[in-house]
Amino acid sequence: RLLVGGFEKVYFMGKNFRHEGSDKPHPPEFTMMECYQAYADYEDMMELTEDLYVFVCMKVLGTTKVKYQDKTIDFRKPWKRLPMKEAIKTFADIDVDKLDDDELQNAMRNFNVEYEGDFSRDLAIELLFEELCEDKLIQPTFITQQPKGSTPLCKVKRNDPNVLERFEPFVNGWEMGNAYSELNDPIIQEKLFLEQEEKGRGGAEEYCPMDKDYVNALQFGMPPAGGLGLGIDRMVMLMTDSATIRDVILFPTMKPKEEE
Repeated sequence: RLLVGGFEKVYFMGKNFRHEGSDKPHPPEFTMMECYQAYADYEDMMELTEDLYVFVCMKVLGTTKVKYQDKTIDFRKPWKRLPMKEAIKTFADIDVDKLDDDELQNAMRNFNVEYEGDFSRDLAIELLFEELCEDKLIQPTFITQQPKGSTPLCKVKRNDPNVLERFEPFVNGWEMGNAYSELNDPIIQEKLFLEQEEKGRGGAEEYCPMDKDYVNALQFGMPPAGGLGLGIDRMVMLMTDSATIRDVILFPTMKPKEEE
């Protein structure tokens, strides 16, 4: 809505909370930086991500080479760009484009990749990537060209309507953020929200509820824009060689104390 109102660059930093389990890189709470830039797209957000990490590395450590645990990670530009399907082919030797839906489901069973709910080819491809590829992405890498059905708020790629103008930066096997060319067509956006609400009524745990204020703003006209969200705590883990994310959150969520 701020972009619609004429603010061409907007950012926000704050806490997010989620109802999921926790491990070394996953807490119930985390710090997120989000920004949106008018007249930009996901390619501009890639460049911004690279520049941001290089700037922080040089300010904090004086070098783009970061020693984390037993690894040396180099944040120099340019980072590798790898389409999601290419990553699956590279790390799992699966060419998803050559598999029909039954063969894709068999591949998931063979690799013990769990899938719940009605089958979606796009979500199946994303799950295969998450289970078989993420932990292999140690050096900074942009995973691009996610399947169309994986993100309801993103523009489809200009020369391939089956994939998205989206990327996820990965470092040390961790997803560090998410970004895409923002969808600014109110008709398509409202249709996608309605589809998401239908999924929610069908029992899906993850879906985007209708945001009527947002759709109304788009009807006035939002400029083309790039959006970026980066996890700050994982960045701090890398810069401080912290083994667990609890070490970099000031007041981490604790178990309730049992009273006598």
